[in-house]
Amino acid sequence: MTSRKLPSEFLKRCKAVTAKRPRTVIDHILKHGQITTEELKERYGYNHPPRAARDVREQGIPLETFRVVGSDGRKIGAYRFGDPRKTRFSRLTGRTAFGNKLKAQLIRLNGCRCAIYLEEFGETLLQIDHRIPFEVAGDAGERMNNPASYMLLCGSANRAKSWSCEHCVNWKEMKKPEICSKCYWAYPEDYEHIAMQQIRRMDIMWAGKEVAAYDRLRKRTMELQKDPPAFVKEIIEKHL
Repeated sequence: MTSRKLPSEFLKRCKAVTAKRPRTVIDHILKHGQITTEELKERYGYNHPPRAARDVREQGIPLETFRVVGSDGRKIGAYRFGDPRKTRFSRLTGRTAFGNKLKAQLIRLNGCRCAIYLEEFGETLLQIDHRIPFEVAGDAGERMNNPASYMLLCGSANRAKSWSCEHCVNWKEMKKPEICSKCYWAYPEDYEHIAMQQIRRMDIMWAGKEVAAYDRLRKRTMELQKDPPAFVKEIIEKHL
């Protein structure tokens, strides 16, 4: 679907987006009809294409994901505009920009650490994210004016959360905030499910001097021909 065939209101909404990453994706699609994950990475330097696509969707603009052939002949992902009638012009139109004030508040409340890995990170390495995804609850209401409605995540945790949320039925179809509020990705300290699946998880990171312990663990699992997660579970079972 080219820009000439798009409704004027839809085009107006597209042009109203000012944030750099979603605007880059939107402008490219308006000009070329689509954008591939390869282009997002190599042309624009976005190493996590689903995050860039999510930024567009968070502006209330529908995107479709499909497959095309990449430069190496393999199938890769691509995005194009979805049905303009599904554009959100109400409470979900446009994500509130996160500022330094909110980040400072979160650091005062929770320390300079990732809410998923529970490890300390440099302030510049932490990203602000909604506990309950924007696509589900938007930025409306008193809840979204409350710093406790947000979390600080390192890049790795944020990407993992994005992937899991984007494959969740509640994110794609149901959009019930009460379901998200009981999910690991919203409140890892107290949850009942992960993306509506009866799963429990613990993310462990070894840093600094702890890396030596991880190396010993890895060496031992190789000697036993076991996967590290399975071996760690065995150790836990023996000590509970």
